[in-house]
Amino acid sequence: EEEIVSQPKIDVVQIEAGKPFIFTAEVALKPEVTLGDYKGVEIDKIDATVTDEDIEADIKSALEAQARQVSVERAAKDGDLVVLDFEGFVDGVAFEGGKGENYNLTLGSGSFIPGFEDQLVGKNVDEECEVNVTFPEDYQAEELAGKAAVFKCVIHEIKEKQIPELDEDFVDDAGFDSVDAYKADVKAKLEEKKTSEAKSAKEEAAIMAVVEKATMDIPEAMVETQVNRMINDFAQQLSMQGLSLEQYFMFTGMTAEMMAEQTKPRAEKRIQSRLVLEAVVKAEGIEASAEDVEAEVARIATALEISVSDLFAKILFT
Repeated sequence: EEEIVSQPKIDVVQIEAGKPFIFTAEVALKPEVTLGDYKGVEIDKIDATVTDEDIEADIKSALEAQARQVSVERAAKDGDLVVLDFEGFVDGVAFEGGKGENYNLTLGSGSFIPGFEDQLVGKNVDEECEVNVTFPEDYQAEELAGKAAVFKCVIHEIKEKQIPELDEDFVDDAGFDSVDAYKADVKAKLEEKKTSEAKSAKEEAAIMAVVEKATMDIPEAMVETQVNRMINDFAQQLSMQGLSLEQYFMFTGMTAEMMAEQTKPRAEKRIQSRLVLEAVVKAEGIEASAEDVEAEVARIATALEISVSDLFAKILFT
């Protein structure tokens, strides 16, 4: 039985009153995979050593994760998080996608058009200001390309990041008796993490070595479907930050075509990995036991930091 691996492309053949509705649906079918010599592939050894620099970087990250965003009554400066409203105009006319309300923007993050964030430095809460930028000549929206734009902005709140010190109070809150005990725990967890990452990297390298020896003809429609799925996942992540994909394109100068092109290699790699793994499983007659399935489901749920029931709900309803 053939497996469909793409969204259908519909072509209407007949749509007339009193006559049958006739259409065709073109889909991509799962390709056959011819495995090469996949047994005994060799891969380079991956270093999982934990260095002092690794420990310091992890502690710095932990301290920053506990940082508080504290509202301040002063002008905004680089590194601050500002909550602002903005609306963009070209030749005095507001343009689509150029408006945002209560948007959280970290100054200096480079997430908006070059020059936008710099012009908010020095502004105060409730101070109405205008930010002047020029869209690139090759900007994705032709009607904005090369145009000078004015963004009317007002900052509602300015927040300063306050990072805690690595002291007895910090480690006590984390459940440790001393700074040394905390550092020892960090090292142990990093060793476990890097060992796990090295194992995953070796597994991925082994899979790609099998991919290189295998032969498969992946339909373009299958790649397009995977690309669209990955872009939709990215769009959902953006929406959780209060930003639409269209606004992301506007502020970064990225286009849908550019994003699809950048995503395509990862999509192809993901498809290749899945296909060769399925082929090896079939060739070796491997079957997963109920215990194996339960263990893998629990592992994925733990990695996503959700319950098993929530994981199933996510799979069923998305």
